[in-house]
Amino acid sequence: MKLIDIIAGARPNFMKIAPIIRALEASRRAGGRLDYRLVHTGQHYDARMSGDFFTQLGIPAPQVNLEVGSGTQAEQTAAIMVGYEKLLLARRSDLCLVVGDVTSTMACAIAAQKLCVPVAHVEAGIRSGDWTMPEEINRMVTDAITNWFFTTSEVANDTLRRSGIAEERIHFVGNTMIDTLLANMARLQPPPFWDDLGLTVGNYFVATLHRPANVDSSDGFARLLAALGGATRGLPVVFPVHPRTAKTLREVGGVPDNICLVEPQPYLEFNYLVKHAKAVITDSGGITEETTVMGVPCITLRDSTERPETVTIGTNELIGTDPAKLQPALDRLFAGQWKRGGIPALWDGRTGERIVAVLERIL
Repeated sequence: MKLIDIIAGARPNFMKIAPIIRALEASRRAGGRLDYRLVHTGQHYDARMSGDFFTQLGIPAPQVNLEVGSGTQAEQTAAIMVGYEKLLLARRSDLCLVVGDVTSTMACAIAAQKLCVPVAHVEAGIRSGDWTMPEEINRMVTDAITNWFFTTSEVANDTLRRSGIAEERIHFVGNTMIDTLLANMARLQPPPFWDDLGLTVGNYFVATLHRPANVDSSDGFARLLAALGGATRGLPVVFPVHPRTAKTLREVGGVPDNICLVEPQPYLEFNYLVKHAKAVITDSGGITEETTVMGVPCITLRDSTERPETVTIGTNELIGTDPAKLQPALDRLFAGQWKRGGIPALWDGRTGERIVAVLERIL
């Protein structure tokens, strides 16, 4: 048997690894020769950001939890590298499979390569061009030392080709986030506060904000919240508050009456909210992929995106970080002038199977 380490550390990772684990287990039942060791780095370490996802998505308990906890970018990177290096020295794997672009992705890729363990990167080749984002640095470093690249789009393929990656190392497989979404669509369920907030289908918004450009300045964040409250014309805005955002909210004080602050939501409840919203207002990347597949209008408060296919093909639009841009964007939405959008190639729910088929060949 060949042993694959599957690395997960933060909330976005868990949605991406679930289909790969399902496909590996199906392959093993069919006589395949691939085994896996699920390594949770502990980068996200509370139940709302981590544990709930394992339960809802049917991900088995990690065989290893490095329990790195909180810290600065450098502190977390160092703790993950030290912990994962010890694990590899105790029992070496045949491949380190990392997903996405969080600190755990980069740190484990570095530790693996320094011990000559090859690396495969799921969601390789995506770029925002914004070096102020820690995720962009993580992507670039990880792809610089990756052996096999699993991509979500032709845009990502072209990025890797331009950087000199040989064609045989690039595998266009689709999007594991969408595998998870499609597999769980029938299981989505309303959160407990649905009735208490008076929510009805198509008559509320969902907002998620956590990027430094939007939330780190209390004055700037207050202006953004005021614009959000006004431009949504009194409809409820359900705002699951990321731990990073909560710190600034305490400095801001009050928020507009129609903005409903709630805890970070489990996967099934959050995507129920997204599916039935009038629109989503966000600075996240992954959510723009889910809104594209669900056909929900999405407004992204960023100047760039690493997922351009959600704009060129899907329902997403970039409007920048100026709060004044919210009003005209939402006026178009209320006027029924938002684009319909389509679904990118291979976002069909079978990405995990394609990844495992490639791993069986290369290992």
